[in-house]
Amino acid sequence: MEQSKIVNKRILSGIQPSGILHIGNYFGAIRQHIELQKDNDCLYFIANYHAMTTISDRKLLRENSLMVAVDYLALGFDAERAALFMQSDVPEVAELAWMLSTVTPMGLLERAHSYKDKISKGISPTHGLFAYPMLMAADILIYDSEIVPVGKDQKQHLEITRDVAEKFNVVHGQVLVVPDAYILPDVAVVPGVDGQKMSKSYGNTIEMFCTYKQMKNKVMRIVTDSTPLEAPKDPDKSVIVDLYKLVASPEELQEMRQKFLAGGYGYGHAKKELLEKLWAYFEPHRRRRQELENNLDYVSQVLRKGAEKARERAQIVMDRVRDAVGLLRYHQAK
Repeated sequence: MEQSKIVNKRILSGIQPSGILHIGNYFGAIRQHIELQKDNDCLYFIANYHAMTTISDRKLLRENSLMVAVDYLALGFDAERAALFMQSDVPEVAELAWMLSTVTPMGLLERAHSYKDKISKGISPTHGLFAYPMLMAADILIYDSEIVPVGKDQKQHLEITRDVAEKFNVVHGQVLVVPDAYILPDVAVVPGVDGQKMSKSYGNTIEMFCTYKQMKNKVMRIVTDSTPLEAPKDPDKSVIVDLYKLVASPEELQEMRQKFLAGGYGYGHAKKELLEKLWAYFEPHRRRRQELENNLDYVSQVLRKGAEKARERAQIVMDRVRDAVGLLRYHQAK
């Protein structure tokens, strides 16, 4: 699905406050979110429930959650066009997750790649981690979301959401909207400094709002091979080039590719060019972020407004769901 064709759709996405946001978050997700808000009905949430699977420090969770909101606003989120809110400000999402779990086969969750991957990396195999796809499904379905921008690694979770919604509709009637995924292939996976997918879990990130010295240290750590300076190099196998194309113009990218192919151009030279382009790209966002850090009352106001909008929509869906499954609350009973 091409971005130019997405107009007047209800779009939902979230991001975990599990650490400092990095350029992989931006180019893999946030930039899409900012662009999509121009022509669509967008709801973006800070997934603090999900973050509880890896963060148990209350202070850290609160600080991270607030800083994600600051980062979104600094990167161009428009509070007049879309809603930004904390996941926990819509408690109905946990209720829907339970209802969805009553129709979800165990095998569907056992096949989730993300769970297996995290367990293999030493993360404790809790029920919360195992049931992550259920909460994610509830996040999406509770707002009648039509389009869900996801990274390539999250595509399976969206497929699980679709399966669960269809199963729920078979059992209880046509209650839930079945959403579609939206992935930009050219930035579906942003490589980290070690060549793997950029992720806080792998410790291979480049942060957007770090100091120049910190960014330089990260860029200079990008993995390269042992090809001599004078020899030609393959730009299609370089993490440096993969990252450079995210911030460079087509002409600048072509120039770097030609330098790689011609020889006499070292990886150190390429890293310096990448560093300068990255630093310049995020300069206006750094200035905006500083302004926001000095006005956290405004950030809180944006989150309250977003939560009100989101919860109003969630309650409409939950009334429909409760009726479909046969739940009664005393003030509703006749």
